[in-house]
This record gives sequence, structure tokens and C-alpha cells, in this order.
Amino acid sequence: MKKGILQLFVLLLLVFSCKEKAKVEIKTEAVSFTKEGELNIFKGDSIAAQFAIEIAESAYETQTGLMYRESMQDEQAMLFIFSQEAVHSFYMKNTEFSIDIIFIDGNSKIATIHKNAQPYDESSLSSEVPIKYVLEVNAGLSDKFALIEGDSISFSRN
Repeated sequence: MKKGILQLFVLLLLVFSCKEKAKVEIKTEAVSFTKEGELNIFKGDSIAAQFAIEIAESAYETQTGLMYRESMQDEQAMLFIFSQEAVHSFYMKNTEFSIDIIFIDGNSKIATIHKNAQPYDESSLSSEVPIKYVLEVNAGLSDKFALIEGDSISFSRN
């Protein structure tokens, strides 16, 4: 009798311990745009594009970037500022919309453009050369403004 109860207990233990636990979804709150400055992109002496910018400068800001945001208006952009020029790579983890990633050197010249980076793609997108700034804009805007390597930027903080 004791052996039968023990076997039943072990069987029940196995059945309930193998039950798959329900996944708990962690919901993050959407982050809204905060205008911290303005940025112009130049083709020669002419302004090709103007953006209200949010600046990512701290370690947390540069790691988070546009994550957890549902969208961004076309006249808005995020400017990453690094303390030293170096090769940097970006990815689209937890980024919900497509963007163009514009890598800019220490002389404020566009060095590399990665167009149409796809949401949630964790592939590494490298600057390929040392850069000091990265500008993230909505996908398609680098083509709309015909941006190319060598175009320059200037920005001001609020």
C-alpha cells in the first residue's frame, strides 16, 4: 500500500513539475521624443535638411537609443555623441520602426549611411571607419534629402 501511494506521489510530482510555465510578458512604456537641440545637414553651403534632435550621450542613452518607441516624426532625429572617435556598431534590438543610420566623423562629415535598418534586427551595422556622431532618422529620409558621404552637419543644444 505504501509503495502504491509513493508511486502515485512520484507520478503526480513528475506530471506537475514538467508542466510548462506560462510566459510573463514584460510591457515597457513607450518613450516620447524630447527636443534637446536642432541639427542641420549641409550639401556644400546649402541646408539640405533640418531636424529637431534628442541627444544620446550617457552610456544608458547610447545603449537605449530609439528602443521602446513606436515611431518618430520625420522632422525629428536622435543624435548620438561619443566622447572619442572610434568605429561603432549599432543594431535594432527593441526598435519598433525602420530607420536610416548616418555615421558622422569628428569633422562633422557624413562617413557612412546604413539605409532602412529593419525593426528588431540584431545584425551589427558598423560605421566601418572611426566616427564621433550617429544620427538616426526615419527610413527613407537619407534618400529623400539625397544625403551622401561628405555632406556635413552642425547642431546646437537648447
